[in-house]
Amino acid sequence: MTSETQLYPKKYKLVRERDSLTKEGGRILWIDWDTDGTFHSSHNEPKLDRSLILDPHHMNYTWMTTVVTEIVEQREDYIKFRTTNSVYELFIEK
Repeated sequence: MTSETQLYPKKYKLVRERDSLTKEGGRILWIDWDTDGTFHSSHNEPKLDRSLILDPHHMNYTWMTTVVTEIVEQREDYIKFRTTNSVYELFIEK
């Protein structure tokens, strides 16, 4: 049996600005929500009003942000974004 870590090597590092909380994972998804707060759809790109989920798998995850309110900076290997209650930096290893 193959573990989740072997399937998805850790290539994403998410750092919360206010306390330097750091989480690492092998996959990310950006989630759209319905107006009632339930899951609507998932995407590979960030966009306003989406949440980031780090290591989504089988109704579980390593970390999920509140919705994105501003994309401060975006490059191929880095995204800095503001959510409802935090500022995050996402480092992407290529």
